[in-house]
Amino acid sequence: MLLHRATAFKLPRILNAIRHRAIDRTGLRGLAAQLPPRIVVSEDDIQECFLKGSGPGGQKINKTSSTVQLKHLPTGIVVKSQATRSRSQNRSLARRLLSDKLEDAEKGSGSRTALKAESKRKKKASMAKKARRKHRSQYDPSNEDRTPSHQTAQNAMDKTPCLDDRKS
Repeated sequence: MLLHRATAFKLPRILNAIRHRAIDRTGLRGLAAQLPPRIVVSEDDIQECFLKGSGPGGQKINKTSSTVQLKHLPTGIVVKSQATRSRSQNRSLARRLLSDKLEDAEKGSGSRTALKAESKRKKKASMAKKARRKHRSQYDPSNEDRTPSHQTAQNAMDKTPCLDDRKS
């Protein structure tokens, strides 16, 4: 097979990009491995309705019945999805939302969404702690050897005697 010269030249870069994306995916798999599997909802327990959309999107959204509303009959939980203009994508998104809501109701703090939120909260707290640690030396007055230069200059000016205070 004969490759075009430009394609042959880009091939190592493409392979390198694929290799790096594969490494990134393994990091994402770590969190997915810790999460419990999604709840499977049987189709007999779901009542599905297609509604006309509303909100931004104009005439196309308002005229078509692409919004999906699912009602879980045993619990009465209702979920709507109007994320896309495609009915099939909205159906799959609504089912995912319904399974997440059912899992939240059933498992509480052990659900997938609660575990994701906890992980996000911990990451945010860690980032805030790093930021405080980075800027701690500027705000800590007891740490004299790390005082910023503008404070050191002000202290030096305070210690110099004035001309009026000299003894003659």
